Amino acid sequence: MEDFFQVGIVTSPHGVRGEMKVFPTTDDARRFKRLKEVIADTGKERITLEIEGVKFFKNLVIIKFRGIDSCDEAEKYRKTSLLVSRENAVRLSRDEYFIADLIGLTVQNEEGSEIGVLKDVMETGANDVYVIELHDGRELLLPAIRQCVLQVDVKAGFIRIHILEGLL
Repeated sequence: MEDFFQVGIVTSPHGVRGEMKVFPTTDDARRFKRLKEVIADTGKERITLEIEGVKFFKNLVIIKFRGIDSCDEAEKYRKTSLLVSRENAVRLSRDEYFIADLIGLTVQNEEGSEIGVLKDVMETGANDVYVIELHDGRELLLPAIRQCVLQVDVKAGFIRIHILEGLL
């Protein structure tokens, strides 16, 4: 299971006071208002940044971090991933899971036989779609609905599914 989750990526500085434009990679960009700090992953190191202010502009979040007060200082963080720890992640409802925790789980059929591995989750308007790489090399696109996803056990490392007629 992942210890950190990406919530955004710094795209560029914004203005001359050290603000940064952030493309949110979280379902709810408004969550930045509730965050006190994030972890900037520069690729070489992880730095904790304290959030001083948050604004919204189109599909971006404009964030001001404490101690970053110029355009030049903000420029250093261009293309940096912003992470939160599992403790600061959003609380999930029953039967909700972080995509990062699902990817890589083994996939079992109704009888409990392993048939493949979850490779990706596509987020669509109606429901998510699980991309499952089957052991025979084929790819199965399975809608993440109750009729198909029978059981998810992240700790045990598996998903048990029912394949509707016509999906294979």
